[in-house]
Amino acid sequence: MTVWIDTHCHLDAPEFGTDAAEVRARATAVGVAQCVIPAVEVANFDTVRTLAHRFGDAYALGIHPLYVARAQEADLATLDVALERHRDDPRLVAVGEIGLDYFVPELKLNPLKERQEHFYREQLKLARRHGLPVILHVRRSADALLRALRELAPLQGWRGIAHAFNGSQQQAQAFIDLGFKLGFGGAVTYERALQLRRLAAELPLSALVLETDAPDIPPHWLYVTAEQRAAGQARQPNEPAELPRIGAVVAGLRGISVEELALATVRNAGEALPGVMEGIF
Repeated sequence: MTVWIDTHCHLDAPEFGTDAAEVRARATAVGVAQCVIPAVEVANFDTVRTLAHRFGDAYALGIHPLYVARAQEADLATLDVALERHRDDPRLVAVGEIGLDYFVPELKLNPLKERQEHFYREQLKLARRHGLPVILHVRRSADALLRALRELAPLQGWRGIAHAFNGSQQQAQAFIDLGFKLGFGGAVTYERALQLRRLAAELPLSALVLETDAPDIPPHWLYVTAEQRAAGQARQPNEPAELPRIGAVVAGLRGISVEELALATVRNAGEALPGVMEGIF
């Protein structure tokens, strides 16, 4: 069976409730050998770690930009302590999900704009101190993210993933030059996503990793329109089991076999987050 790695999957999301084991089993059945489960705030640090150990997956610890409004300054110290406490845990593979979000209107304005920038920079410093890769939230914020990455780069350079990348060719190359892989998921399955599909087709294969961001960013076959919702059709959560089908779309865009894409993206995930390779091969 073809092996895949879902480099970004929120198995702890409330949409999965008590069904996380069934969700993970469906992914295993189609060849998803590893999921990376990123935290979004200190309250779910223990949850993502427990799930990763339960399912043989990997996890990351961090404070998401959408959660900085309710985060405390002391949460950065809590993150520092957790990274130190679990430094020998092979399933801890990154600091994440961290970053900047300039899509949500209130996050573009002070004081929240300054607050999320502060949390982002401080978490980059923690990643540098603990020698860990980073998983970046990138939403209309690529240039600001890149600026801080350049200013705070560790001597050995960065490793990590620009999650759900949807920037320009030039921004893509800037992340690649800094040592990052670019995450592609359900958004690339929409025919109207012309720029994103062009990037998936033309960027170096060595730069790509696959992800679902489950339960979010559904591929087109799971998307429920406003009309369908109004008619009573429920939104279906995205799942890591959708990854092989997303991969098939990317392989088709590149004109390569699914097997070649899977091998390359697994290898790339291992370069970005070395810990994910534990126990796969």
